[in-house]
Amino acid sequence: MKTLPANEKELAKYFDHTYLKADATDKEMKKLCDEARAMGSAMVAINTAWVIPCKQWLEGTDVHVGAAISFPLGQSGLQSKLFECERAIQDGSDEIDYVIHIGKAKMHDWAYIEDEMRQMTALCHQYNVPCKVIFENCYLTKDEIKTLSEIAKKVRPDYIKTSTGFGPTSATVEDVALMKSVVGDDVKVKAAGGIRDWKTCRAMIEAGASRIGTSASLTILEQFKEEANQ
Repeated sequence: MKTLPANEKELAKYFDHTYLKADATDKEMKKLCDEARAMGSAMVAINTAWVIPCKQWLEGTDVHVGAAISFPLGQSGLQSKLFECERAIQDGSDEIDYVIHIGKAKMHDWAYIEDEMRQMTALCHQYNVPCKVIFENCYLTKDEIKTLSEIAKKVRPDYIKTSTGFGPTSATVEDVALMKSVVGDDVKVKAAGGIRDWKTCRAMIEAGASRIGTSASLTILEQFKEEANQ
């Protein structure tokens, strides 16, 4: 079982503090960055249009700006994903979360998935930027999740990730444990989607998650603090 964070500061470093809604404005995005700065989260998870302003709002902090690529459907062609990814990095993204071509995974076109993962990972690593690969597990069978994890173990992106948070169901502890059992220490696992309380967050960490994507970071931290003070 993975060691749990010892204090609020350690827990905050698990969080990719998230705002990915279509109707986001300066107000919501500035608030997201202010919250991330105050708690000391690992990253803000945002759509690519917000990379430049978020980078400016977080200047002088160690909070990373993370861009979501081909989000949330993953249905862009590879060249489009590569272009969007490189543009986001040039704009200032410190990390990349991209969605796989889910249809290709459902068709078991594993050669396509591996090539996509290799090219996206190589581009990110060219710029020393971590690459997270979003599977969107709610559409996948356990065998498909396992095969994707096996591909990741070969390709070595920095993280594999459960979900966008936009699918019909949320991340599960079972899926996190499955993904981690395949990749071991070679690739980290990010849990995201429906993680809104400390109980769920703790279960994901215990199952092997090294990052938590959530818009409820402040609530989770408050519940963690309350439990610690009991």
